[in-house]
Amino acid sequence: MKPKLLTTLPGYTRAEFGADVVAGITVAMVALPLSLAIAIASGADPSKGLVTAIVAGLLISLIGGSRVQIGGPTGAFIVVVFGVIVEHGYDGLVLATLMAGIILLTAGYLRAGSLISHVPEPVINGFTIGIAVIIATSQIKDLLGLEMREVPAEFIAKVTALWDSRDTLTLAACSIGVGTMVLIVLLRRLSPRFPGLIVAVGLMSAIALWAGFPVDTIESRFGALPASLPVPHLPEITLARVVELLPSAVVIAFLAGVESLLSAMVADRMIGGQHRPNAEVLAQGAANIGSALFGGLPATGAIARTATNVRAGGRTPVAGIVHALTILLIMLVAAPLAGKLALPALAGLLILTAWNMSEPHKWRGYASGRRSDKFLLVLTLVLTVVADLTVAIGVGVALGLALRLRRRDVPPPGWTPPDR
Repeated sequence: MKPKLLTTLPGYTRAEFGADVVAGITVAMVALPLSLAIAIASGADPSKGLVTAIVAGLLISLIGGSRVQIGGPTGAFIVVVFGVIVEHGYDGLVLATLMAGIILLTAGYLRAGSLISHVPEPVINGFTIGIAVIIATSQIKDLLGLEMREVPAEFIAKVTALWDSRDTLTLAACSIGVGTMVLIVLLRRLSPRFPGLIVAVGLMSAIALWAGFPVDTIESRFGALPASLPVPHLPEITLARVVELLPSAVVIAFLAGVESLLSAMVADRMIGGQHRPNAEVLAQGAANIGSALFGGLPATGAIARTATNVRAGGRTPVAGIVHALTILLIMLVAAPLAGKLALPALAGLLILTAWNMSEPHKWRGYASGRRSDKFLLVLTLVLTVVADLTVAIGVGVALGLALRLRRRDVPPPGWTPPDR
């Protein structure tokens, strides 16, 4: 239950501090555009993504059970967050996030962190690919500059509406979006440690501004980004509201727990360490409560940002603290500049993130697996896309655990860091 920060500080050297500072700044440059893009895709104000990265990211590093975990908003939450905002409003999301934090705190106190490892791997792979499909389709409008009054939330209706609007494609927006994707891939291949996300999004946004392209920016659609953190406050809490939002809170808590512990396991393999699952679950609970108090989004450990932190040289929670403080500094001094980022560029970034989130390099392995595992993966994927994430997780976990009880010879899953 002891935070890793307290374990690593005794004997902490100046050389380690220097490496952590460089890694923290590097991962902040990756987290900044992602946090903005995830908030926008979730149907929230982009500033909420920054608030989440700062508050939740700081708390996860301060009291978490992993040496190198980086926390903040992630793509896995986009689907559930969007649905909660549409149905219950943003205040409902804040209350659901607060409730999820309390659930996670309770789970950590009851030492339930190790139970996450029993969630069947095909279920996790299925809803992750399903979420990636939903994220990618939700960004097509901004990527191509399509003129649509609103994008339907339901998947089939959304695809139909996008196809019906194909004649409104804007060449300028398409050029900026696709150009961002190409530049991100090139920079990742030429220099994997270089923070290419912020460079690609920033450069293509600057080109759009310089050329006078008629593309939406964060500022033009959402207004100016705030230059400070909001004052913490509690959402409206009533018994009826709590009961109404409980299913969403459980899903948020489940996703936060699963993704944070998977990320911690990936980090362990990269640094040869050992995380503390119950301390990590407690930190996720505190982070989601803190994010909710500041009006932020749900948060968890981010696998891609954690891997970036390790590759950049981060080895202690100090790197995660520096990451959160760097984003805070950018918010305080450069909010107007961040508001100029072009939405097609952010859409291209999110589509690439969705592609990497689905881990296509593992698809061949999925296809050659057990028939029951393939069925479970496809079922969870389809339910995630065409039905509801809550239904997909519930059905997938129940069926998966039943199959696991039927066969006791299944080895524990091994997780590898995706190249996102």
